[in-house]
Amino acid sequence: MLLLDSASLYFRAFFGVPEVVGPSGVPTNAVRGLLDMIASLVDRGRPTHLVACWDNDWRPAFRVEAIPSYKAHRVAEPGPDELAGEQVPEALGVQVPIIVDALTALGIARIGVDGYEADDVIGTLATQFSGRMPVDIVTGDRDLFQLVDDANQVRVVYTARGGVRSPDLVDEAFLAEKYGVGTGPAYADMAVLRGDTSDGLPGVAGIGEKTAAKLITTYGTLEAVRAAIADGDPALKGAQRARLEAAADYLDAAPRVVAVAKDAAVPQIDLTAPTSVADPALMSKLAVEHGLTSSFDRVISALGID
Repeated sequence: MLLLDSASLYFRAFFGVPEVVGPSGVPTNAVRGLLDMIASLVDRGRPTHLVACWDNDWRPAFRVEAIPSYKAHRVAEPGPDELAGEQVPEALGVQVPIIVDALTALGIARIGVDGYEADDVIGTLATQFSGRMPVDIVTGDRDLFQLVDDANQVRVVYTARGGVRSPDLVDEAFLAEKYGVGTGPAYADMAVLRGDTSDGLPGVAGIGEKTAAKLITTYGTLEAVRAAIADGDPALKGAQRARLEAAADYLDAAPRVVAVAKDAAVPQIDLTAPTSVADPALMSKLAVEHGLTSSFDRVISALGID
């Protein structure tokens, strides 16, 4: 199963592919880039199941309630007749509906759940299919490293550095070598301590990635670290103890923000990779209006559709 963190990929495509304006006058670099990424991924991985996971809510209320700063720096100022939303370049925003139509035309399952991010859809599907088939999660977001599970063949195809053509394949050995933690759950606990400024998560002041990893590997879990503080473990002393104690409120809330949901109400739909074009008329319309013929052809060829 190939689970696509759709927004992560189309943002990367938008910023990485030179702007091209189709016959319609609308930019298409994100659309072209995403379709080409899908073609490359399918051609290499030959998935039997393929899902474009969607952000129905990019900043869910349950995460903001836990930590109000969560993604706060990405909120766009609303216009007179608009609600506040995510900052998205206008030239990208106009392409998202075309991406939706392109996926529909091809018959690639697209799933979002109201009140949840794509990460949560991915977490839910990875959990549901864990142990039933290998699962590859394609993303440029480290948050999803917490889902890595060698025993159940769940790994992350991490595109932040090498793109989809030369990604990092993140398994437990990769986590151990790169971050000093050996499992997905340990990565999540380390991430709580470390924080993530790109998501507005402050972390524990003075606790960097290496110290966070050492604490988690020493005690096993974040819960065990906190229990050791409460029990007066003499190994936790001085400034480190003071910092962890001062961050108690943050440490109460942050795990709820960092943890990917595994129980989102994902609809029961066919997730198998398409064996035929779902809507040829729509695909033809998009191809003509936006100049997408070659990108569609690459996806169709990768899927083995005649």
